[in-house]
Amino acid sequence: MSDTELHPTGGYEHVTVVEAGRLAMLAGQCPVDADQQVVGIGDLDAQIDKTAANCLAALASVGAAPDDVVRSVVYVVSADSAIVGAAWHRFSEQTDLGPAFKAASTVVGVTALGYAGQLVEVDLTARLP
Repeated sequence: MSDTELHPTGGYEHVTVVEAGRLAMLAGQCPVDADQQVVGIGDLDAQIDKTAANCLAALASVGAAPDDVVRSVVYVVSADSAIVGAAWHRFSEQTDLGPAFKAASTVVGVTALGYAGQLVEVDLTARLP
């Protein structure tokens, strides 16, 4: 839901209303493989793709899908707003996780994340069926 008094968005809603029910709060998903190694060092697009795949697996583990996401936060290691915005658009327009970014969504440029070489992280909240 977006109010006409608020600025137009790039495809997300300013507010997402969730009826009473169960929610799943996913831990921040990272571009990390099963061996706990960061994938795509220095390659933001590769890290976005791996992070999206990890998000899809985490959602599926609780019987949820991208359409069930009610809130997303994307963290990008950059002070350049063009890079930060481009990362959000890649997630929302070029990955199978895209529908997750139609709900309330935030993107934040940060100075560092938890793993050395990590450029992106995604925090999701989903309603459960």
